[in-house]
Amino acid sequence: MAFEAVLDPRAIQDIQEGIDYYDDQEIGLGEIFEETIHEHIKKLKHIPFFQMRYDTVRCLPVSKFPYMIHFTVNEEKETITVHGVINTHIDPKNWVHRG
Repeated sequence: MAFEAVLDPRAIQDIQEGIDYYDDQEIGLGEIFEETIHEHIKKLKHIPFFQMRYDTVRCLPVSKFPYMIHFTVNEEKETITVHGVINTHIDPKNWVHRG
């Protein structure tokens, strides 16, 4: 059974910023980034129990791009909540206290 994925508005913003950045680098690369993120989220819906990094926050590295999907799992409600899609080249102090 698949979990439901819920994206925090900040995660949606992270994804859009990544799309914009990669489109500025090369036309079409933003679309590849977006598709890659959505494929990883689809994977999470079926296998959500990746490594815990921060208390209850789990992380899934994104292949081909320097990003990690930060999420929590609610087994009771069978949901995963994506809190952020973070560029790993950014200083963690800039995002770890997002609330």
